[in-house]
Amino acid sequence: MGKYVIKRLIHGAFSIVIVIAIVMLLVYGIMDRTLIFATDPQYTKQTNNTRVTYMYQRWEEYGYLDYMSFADYMLMLRQSGEIDEETRAAAVSIGRAGDGSDDSELTAEYVKKFYAYCEENNYEVQRLAAIVSRNRLAQGGAQALFAYKDYSIPKRLWNYFTSILFVDNIHRVPDDVDIGERGLTFTLHDPLYGGEKFSPAIIGNGTLHKYLLYFDDQFPYIHQNFLNIHLGVSFSVSRGIDVFTSMTQSQGAWVQSLITYPAGLTEMSADNLHTATYIQGSRDSSVMYQQRFTDDYTNVDAIHNNMSRMGYSFVIGIIATIFVYILGLPLGVLMARYKEGILDKVGTVYIMFISAVPSLAYIFIFKGIGRAAGLPSTFDMDNATKAMFILPIVSLALPSIASMMKWMRRYMIDQMNSDYVKFARSGGMSDTEIFFKHIMKVAAIPIIQGIPGSILFAMTGALITERVYLVPGAGGLLIDAINKYDNSVIVGVTLFYAILSVLSLILGDVLMAMVDPRISFTEKAR
Repeated sequence: MGKYVIKRLIHGAFSIVIVIAIVMLLVYGIMDRTLIFATDPQYTKQTNNTRVTYMYQRWEEYGYLDYMSFADYMLMLRQSGEIDEETRAAAVSIGRAGDGSDDSELTAEYVKKFYAYCEENNYEVQRLAAIVSRNRLAQGGAQALFAYKDYSIPKRLWNYFTSILFVDNIHRVPDDVDIGERGLTFTLHDPLYGGEKFSPAIIGNGTLHKYLLYFDDQFPYIHQNFLNIHLGVSFSVSRGIDVFTSMTQSQGAWVQSLITYPAGLTEMSADNLHTATYIQGSRDSSVMYQQRFTDDYTNVDAIHNNMSRMGYSFVIGIIATIFVYILGLPLGVLMARYKEGILDKVGTVYIMFISAVPSLAYIFIFKGIGRAAGLPSTFDMDNATKAMFILPIVSLALPSIASMMKWMRRYMIDQMNSDYVKFARSGGMSDTEIFFKHIMKVAAIPIIQGIPGSILFAMTGALITERVYLVPGAGGLLIDAINKYDNSVIVGVTLFYAILSVLSLILGDVLMAMVDPRISFTEKAR
């Protein structure tokens, strides 16, 4: 089985790369890249040449291309030691003419080098002449000189996959910063609890995160920052936040408590000191930080009173899945056992209704019935109650229950006509014994294969259900990203879905092999 799992993982990884490559080709190559400015309020404020340079700068941020201005090139020469600051300052200002005829001699020399560098590295150069009206520079009409080149799909894939995993270590803080002795400290008594509470922690110095391992009272109770996942930074859906963080970060209002900061100050605050990360020079730049912290690990997240997007989706999805198996399986078995009976006919009507009516329609039907019964029909994180989960869970479970009933009934009826049933009956076994000891066991095998997928995909949320009930879950993240042309989120969520798909298929095969002795993953000798 081990060889089989490894083989499937390799094939799955290859499939994931292909899927991401296709998605990148669609969003970065085929879709009109100017559409990203449809939701950008700053774009409409730009005019003339400033709008052009703004477009290319934003395209670089969105991952379409590599952008380099003439000023960036001169700064690169300065940082490499090829020129000094005086030369850079004197040569960086280009003339207003588009052909460079009014450049100074020194500027012309380095503009020529800039063109040569761009040609050597496959950049396309654009020089925009100043826009002048009545001998005055028009608004946004300043001259510009820059270069750009589109990323190829192979390079884009390489850059993306090599940056997904971030491994923290004691050399993450720049070497030219004096932070004292770098290293990791293991303690059984977390200093944030006054050193009295037994709470193991690993604290870093020189790492990006202050706490690399810690315990608290928030699910899943044990947390680590040794390995962090980055699926891509959002530019519009959740501006500036990584896709994975957006799915896993808690939501809602801040929860304040009495906190004692490392510098000794005690006050009511929502700061989660366990999330502290390093920002160079931050403590010296703020009196507030000096009162609270003893080093530059000053960037902290706030504690919120509600679950994350993924948390809401998983709770609703996993409870709905439990109901599907608890109700769908026995009902499907009973429909097959008493074929053509009252229960079978009623169940068939229910299955036909769910199959025939569009999902959006019956969700609104259930929502209307629930509202009439006094149940909350939308989520309100400020006044959260357990009753808010009822309608989304019911709307999500009922169609899946119908599907489970249909397939379980079909599998069992197919098994009733098998040869082993005839042999068992001829051997003197009663129909009840045959049904429950043999038929049901065999028919349940393909159903069991779908259990891992049902559990894993509960984390992705349900698009329509979460939209209708305004659930702050992960289901609407992809739709929001598509509507707002947030390409990083589209790629990140697609990768997340692809990984779950591969894992669910492999785990489903392994689980099916565990319950069915006829299935073996070992290769037969030839």
